[in-house]
Amino acid sequence: MSGQDLEQRYRRVLRLLPRYYRDKWEEDMVAAFLDSWLTGDPDEDSVTMEYDRPTRQEVVSVAALAARLYLGGAGAPRRYVAWGQAIRGTVLALLLTHAIWGLGQLLLVARSHRLIGWLPPVPAVGGTWLTVWYVAGYCWIAAFLALVLGQYRVARVAAALAVAAALAIVLQGQLTGELVSPFASWSYLVLMDLIPAVAMAAFHRDAPPVPRRPWLLALPAGYLLVNVPWLTLKLTGNAAWLPDTFGLCCLLVALACLAHVPRAWSSRAGAGTWSLTLTLLAAVVGLERLTSLSFYPDNPHLARVGLAELLIMAAAAVLVAPDAARAQAAVPAPQSRPRLG
Repeated sequence: MSGQDLEQRYRRVLRLLPRYYRDKWEEDMVAAFLDSWLTGDPDEDSVTMEYDRPTRQEVVSVAALAARLYLGGAGAPRRYVAWGQAIRGTVLALLLTHAIWGLGQLLLVARSHRLIGWLPPVPAVGGTWLTVWYVAGYCWIAAFLALVLGQYRVARVAAALAVAAALAIVLQGQLTGELVSPFASWSYLVLMDLIPAVAMAAFHRDAPPVPRRPWLLALPAGYLLVNVPWLTLKLTGNAAWLPDTFGLCCLLVALACLAHVPRAWSSRAGAGTWSLTLTLLAAVVGLERLTSLSFYPDNPHLARVGLAELLIMAAAAVLVAPDAARAQAAVPAPQSRPRLG
């Protein structure tokens, strides 16, 4: 035994951290960790160095610090800052779509109970699993609002409840052999529910705060621009004019990319992170569009339409992709040292 096993164990834990951070702070961190163990008694310190290990709390603290650094924490290089901002923007956009859907479900329940007099009522539909589905939508509204308002723990709890509800619905559909819709499938659960919930780790104390006003306004604006036209066409019997939900998401991402092109091509400050955000968003929506096509095996027309929507979005995303690639050099890197914990 070398007598330095505890030191080596700490160094193995610190490998979780990005190399740039280890190069600068590893020796100081190892010295601080070891100093917390050593007592000055040679015999006791020898036993400690040989047999003791980093505590679970220390390992968790280092892992949390690594997550913050990889996701754009203080002191991170430009590429980490850019990716952290892009991941946060993508998560907010995906949670916004969930919140818009949840708001639609909330208003549908209000219509079924005749609480909105100027809209035609709809028949009340009950059932345990439908109630669970609605509750999931309400949880996404809470998660989105909490995330925008900086209540990250509340947002994570609400998102976890929404994912748990969606998982229960998918399992129930699989166990009973019922037809699973595109909104209650394993692919949708993973891509649109679970991944955004896990990626909420990008929202941490070292991350820049979310600009509240635009994201809060985006919820009612998104409902008015998306759900209201859909509801109008449905009430007038012209719902067939609209694409399905995933096709609509493809077209909305494509429009966002096209609207961003002038800014991306002008090399304005901060444009690169939005280009990277839109590229990530296009990747997630594109994967879900591809997997959702399997729900139309007997309708080749809908499959061709879905592929066309996917190609339109891909072509629009290509226009901002070069700026997304330059995003790593477009964001300044802060220099302060993040804290453990």
